[in-house]
Amino acid sequence: MASNGVSGLDMEKKSGGGGGVEDIYGEDSATEDQLVTPRTVSVASGYTLLRDPHHNKGLAFTEKERDAHYLRGLLPPAVLNQDLQEKRLMHNLRQYKVPLQRYMAMMDLQERNERLFYKLLIDNVEELLPVVYTPTVGEACQKYGSIFRRPQGLYISLKEKGKILEVLKNWPERSIQVIVVTDGERILGLGDLGCQGMGIPVGKLSLYTALGGLRPSACLPVTIDVGTNNEQLLKDEFYIGLKQRRATGQEYAELLHEFMCAVKQNYGERVLVQFEDFANHNAFELLAKYSKTHLVFNDDIQGTASVVLAGLIASLKLVGGSLAEHTFLFLGAGEAGTGIAELIALEISKQTKAPLEETRKKIWLVDSKGLIVHSRMESLQHFKKPWAHEHESIRALLDAVKSIKPTVLIGSSGVGKTFTKEVVEAMTSFNEKPLILALSNPTSQSECTAEEAYTWSKGRAIFASGSPFDPVEYNGKLFVPGQANNAYIFPGFGLGLIMSGAIRVHEDMLLAASEALAAQVTQENYDKGLIYPPFCNIRKISAHIAANVAAKAYQLGLASRLPRPEHLVKYAESCMYSPVYRSYL
Repeated sequence: MASNGVSGLDMEKKSGGGGGVEDIYGEDSATEDQLVTPRTVSVASGYTLLRDPHHNKGLAFTEKERDAHYLRGLLPPAVLNQDLQEKRLMHNLRQYKVPLQRYMAMMDLQERNERLFYKLLIDNVEELLPVVYTPTVGEACQKYGSIFRRPQGLYISLKEKGKILEVLKNWPERSIQVIVVTDGERILGLGDLGCQGMGIPVGKLSLYTALGGLRPSACLPVTIDVGTNNEQLLKDEFYIGLKQRRATGQEYAELLHEFMCAVKQNYGERVLVQFEDFANHNAFELLAKYSKTHLVFNDDIQGTASVVLAGLIASLKLVGGSLAEHTFLFLGAGEAGTGIAELIALEISKQTKAPLEETRKKIWLVDSKGLIVHSRMESLQHFKKPWAHEHESIRALLDAVKSIKPTVLIGSSGVGKTFTKEVVEAMTSFNEKPLILALSNPTSQSECTAEEAYTWSKGRAIFASGSPFDPVEYNGKLFVPGQANNAYIFPGFGLGLIMSGAIRVHEDMLLAASEALAAQVTQENYDKGLIYPPFCNIRKISAHIAANVAAKAYQLGLASRLPRPEHLVKYAESCMYSPVYRSYL
């Protein structure tokens, strides 16, 4: 029986020949609609069972299970329980010195023994998160063609135009609750990786399960392949995608529209589609277009914004004042920068009742051409226009910092080493505790390192980054840098949408998620200079975020799972998938 209050069910022995096992309720009833008649899933026995990652337990099969399911002789005689298997695997993983080797070992485990993979990830989340996601996933995507072994997810290319619905039906699972989709054009800070961007949806969905408790079988990674403009990949004989330049305009729009319509037709109104690592122009357009008709979420625009806003709300305990009393300066005015800026403005508007046009004036953005000001209005992309304020033109970030005198400096530029010593010293000259967020991923693209931020500010900066940094000792004091990682938000956010049966995402849900995350930061965390709680409590954090998001869905009349559960946090915890082995007797 699944532990931790999870509503999973034991496997029962199949009646009749073959001696296989049967899961009467499908893999898990967690986050499943209880009104739907469950499907019956038959699981093979013997050699085939050992090669089924959903049900394989390796050496953890007991003597009785080995007899019942024709495994006698197919395994060495030792019986190792799941905890011992986990201990052995962690020992082996730590022997690898190269992060990509650890990544490949984890992917091999996921393809061999799904429950053990998730148990390992949940129990060792702080150590393994950088392995299965940023920064290592960036390198994995760059080398995906070379390390490709077995497809994980659906590849929908221009070749499938006109038959995407048929392609979706090729996926073995029918009850899909979340799809993470990319077109590979802007993978982290690494640019166009085309079809090799599949590492991102695969990684994100493993976090949906480990951190947010969604069933692995309810998750579908998708890569839309419309070609690539990466010359290196086009010349690479091992490249796994279409060898042509990117389709754009009508051809691109039609493929995406067919995909979105097919998803809704095949999986229903309540399937969550999460857009991931699309280039700016497509990201904003797709979100605007489909947010009215589908349950969609863009992690780069909305997830990043929500996690950063949570850090800002939490940081007020350290820097004082309200959000409205602070001045914000961004380096980077793409998806992340404008998304964060808009959510900050919304939160200030909600707190002060001031109109959004007013609250935006506390927020300044710098792009590759300098400070975004009113005189540049004609040449600005539409998503930058709300941030064009009256001010003289300024080209350099340092000059913008000196002129605007922000209390908060946020980097989302994708360009490393841009928060220079002079910039950090300028921030420190007019702030007792400057708040510096270097958010660009992977680590090589970070605007500055934790050590640089603490050293150049003489230990006064409150710092958080997108990629992980080790603690820093300065003047005898240990500083622990926070990580503004989207993994704090999207797994719990998605769980909240799914458990409430939400049919649309509303901006108030993003604010609810931010407030729930900020509320999880303890005094002990603040004492170390942290503005985010540690990842070791991530499932508890996700349950609180899910509860807040679900409550907002019910309040806004966007929830379709009725009646509303009385205790939403407990309900969220009860919905979570457990990786503990089932008994097959």
